[in-house]
Amino acid sequence: MAEKILDVKNLVVTFDTYQGSVQAVRDVSFHVNKRETVGIVGESGCGKSVTIRTVMGLNPKSNGSVKGGQAFFEGRDVLRLSEKEIRDILGNRMSMIFQDPFTFLNPTMQVGKQITEVYLRHHKVSRKEAEEKALSILRLISLPNPEQNMKRYPHQLSGGMRQRVMIAMALICEPAVLFADEPTTALDVTIQAQIIDLMNSLKEKTDTSIVLITHDMGVVAKMVDRLYVMYAGKIVEQGDADAMFHRPRHPYTWGLLDSVPRLDERTKEELHSIPGMPPDLIAPPEGCPFAARCRYAMKICQRQMPDAIPLEEEGHAAACWLCHPEYVKQYGVTRREGKENGQ
Repeated sequence: MAEKILDVKNLVVTFDTYQGSVQAVRDVSFHVNKRETVGIVGESGCGKSVTIRTVMGLNPKSNGSVKGGQAFFEGRDVLRLSEKEIRDILGNRMSMIFQDPFTFLNPTMQVGKQITEVYLRHHKVSRKEAEEKALSILRLISLPNPEQNMKRYPHQLSGGMRQRVMIAMALICEPAVLFADEPTTALDVTIQAQIIDLMNSLKEKTDTSIVLITHDMGVVAKMVDRLYVMYAGKIVEQGDADAMFHRPRHPYTWGLLDSVPRLDERTKEELHSIPGMPPDLIAPPEGCPFAARCRYAMKICQRQMPDAIPLEEEGHAAACWLCHPEYVKQYGVTRREGKENGQ
C-alpha cells in the first residue's frame, strides 16, 4: 500500500468580507502519496488554490479562517503548528511554484542570490556552498548558461527561464511535496511542454511528490497519476487519472473535458462551454452546487448534496445522484454521450 506524505481531512475555510462570510473551501479531503503527482482541477474561484495555501499557512490572517479539518504532513497536523514551525517547513520540506514568477521574484536581486538565500535559510552552510548548490540545481533544471544567468535579474530573463528559476527555488532544499499553482499559464505552448517534461523528470530524480493546481485539462493529462475535481469549494469527483479521463461520471467533469479541443477527432462543432455561473459562496445552495447548471439535475439534487459514491474502479468516486446505486439500478449508467434523462 502506498505511503501517504500529505493527508487533508474535512478542510473548511472561510473569508470574512463586507458582504458576508465566503465559504471558500467546504469539507475538502484529499491525500498525496510518496513520489506521486496529484492534480486538483476546476474553474477559477472553485477553491483549489485556497486549499493549498491553507495547508501551507499562506492565507491572509486578517480575514481568512480555518473553521475545521486537519492536514497531516509527515505525521504532523500543519494547521496546528506555530508560525515558527511552519516557516521551518516552507521552502524546505514543502515548497510552491507560483503562477506568475515575475510577481514573486525580487526584481532588485540577482536570481542566483534569491535561490541561494532559500538554501541558507534552512541549512547551516557557507555562502559558497549554497552558491554551488544553487548552480547544481540550475543545471538540473536545464537552465541555459547557468553560471551567467545566476548573475542576472528577473527582468533580464525570458518567461520560461523565470519559471525555471522558480522551480529551482522550490527544489533546492529537496522538498517532500511540491505544490505547482498554474505553473504554465503565463507561458507559450512550446515552453509549457518543456516545463511539463521538466517537472515529470524532476519527480523521478528527486523523489518529490507534486500537487498540480490547474484548470488546464491538457496539462493534467500529461502529468498526474490521480485527479481531484473541485467545484464551488467541494470535491465532486476523484480517482485514477485514466479512469477520470476515459470514464468520468460527474456532469461537471464532462463539461471540463468537453471544453478541451480534440486533435484525434474530426468535428465541425463549436467547443462546448458550461452554461450559467458558479453559485454565490456567501450563501451556497443547500443541495448540489452544480445543479443549477446541470442538464441532468433532478429534484433531489436541489435539496441534498450526496456523499462521494464509490464507482467501479478502486479509488474512483463521484458526488452525484446519477451514480447512486438505486438510480443506476433503475435507469442505468448515465454517460456523457447519452441523452438527457428527463427526471
